[in-house]
Amino acid sequence: MQNIKKKKTLDAFKILALGFATVIFTGATLLSMPFSSASGQFTNFLDCLFTSTSAVCVTGLTTLDTGLYWSMTGKTILIILIEIGGLGFMAISTIFALVLRKKITLKDRLVMQEAYNTFSLQGIISHVRYMIIFTLSVQGIAALILMTQFIPMFGVGTGIYYGIWHSISAFCNAGFDLLGNFTSVTVVNDNKVILLTLANLINIGGLGYLVWRELLSTLNKKKKLKNISLHAKVVVTISLIMVIGGTLAFLILEWNNPLTMKDMTFGNKLVNSYFSTTTPRTAGFNSISNSGMSPASKLITMAYMFIGGSPGGTAGGIKTTTFGIIIFTLIAVLKGRSDVEIYKKKLSQSTVYKAIAIFFLGLTIVVIGVVILSMNEHSATFEQIVYEVLSAFGTVGLTMGITPGLHIISKLTLILIMYMGRVGPLTVMLAISNKQVKINIKYPEGKLLIG
Repeated sequence: MQNIKKKKTLDAFKILALGFATVIFTGATLLSMPFSSASGQFTNFLDCLFTSTSAVCVTGLTTLDTGLYWSMTGKTILIILIEIGGLGFMAISTIFALVLRKKITLKDRLVMQEAYNTFSLQGIISHVRYMIIFTLSVQGIAALILMTQFIPMFGVGTGIYYGIWHSISAFCNAGFDLLGNFTSVTVVNDNKVILLTLANLINIGGLGYLVWRELLSTLNKKKKLKNISLHAKVVVTISLIMVIGGTLAFLILEWNNPLTMKDMTFGNKLVNSYFSTTTPRTAGFNSISNSGMSPASKLITMAYMFIGGSPGGTAGGIKTTTFGIIIFTLIAVLKGRSDVEIYKKKLSQSTVYKAIAIFFLGLTIVVIGVVILSMNEHSATFEQIVYEVLSAFGTVGLTMGITPGLHIISKLTLILIMYMGRVGPLTVMLAISNKQVKINIKYPEGKLLIG
């Protein structure tokens, strides 16, 4: 008898995890080459791995100065990695398949469905096309607006390049900048056009393609916005509450802070408050000093970094919908209701369980990261370490200045956290949803005291 070997196939979430890892290591290898550095020398591979992970996971944390260390080639490699990270490697693969007229298999469609959090396989290729067109259109318009500001500052060639580069970085919620000296956009925090353009790009990219498609379709058909899906309603509601509430909070808390906004005009204070509440979800630009903010503002920033943006977009974190489900679950418990209800719709038990699992998974990753960094970064304060780890997990990129001097173990830890923040929670969610085993046995109910 002949042994028949079964062909092993990877499921969707393993393909996603391996796909991102492959892109990261490819990017790190290219960045380590002499043509990528401004000095023309080889770059330490760990720093390249850290930078590539940060770019592909659209984080923004850097151990090397993006504006000064990398050559034009290195910067271009970085922005390509950011675009791939923002769109997802499956979108890039689909582009090549469509151009080369290759058949897109059912397995490819399943992976895309999981990667972009769509509800069904129907119209998945159409959705990817829409993503690409929407992305390039928004980035193109924003780049033109940014060019009007960068060209007078840096000249025509550099101004055009900076406009395109920062438009992609902001839309993909990456937070990388080319202004040098780890200053982010603090050097242009009095330029309302730049700040508003970047903040709006962050919000657009972080809201999610499905939501934008639904909102624009509803407006085009002149339908009422109250008819949009539950998912879109929750995403828009939570996002608006966070943006408006955060803007008011930053405006009040930083109004008289001499280290941040005290000497600004009211208009600049308002714009910088809006920018500061937008960028933790999860872009990584900063227009005011992160370390100079009041303790309350730092706490709000850390909470926003953990929550992040919305599913199916370019942002990280546990996502606004997860946070929303946790809040509505709490409300249901306080009201004594057995079902979690949102906008007169009942959520399934499995959806609630997944949200709780993702929340505590994220919390566990953060706690472990804080413990490891605390053991290695003796010169950093506990606040700086928590800020750094939350920034890595939420794929944000904000820092209090400790990133360049991190210990090798801390760098490796943050690399893993950035990777898990971009891929891990999604992977775990897919593992839970795809490996549900129906058990016919039911055990007797037990009683347990809680609270």
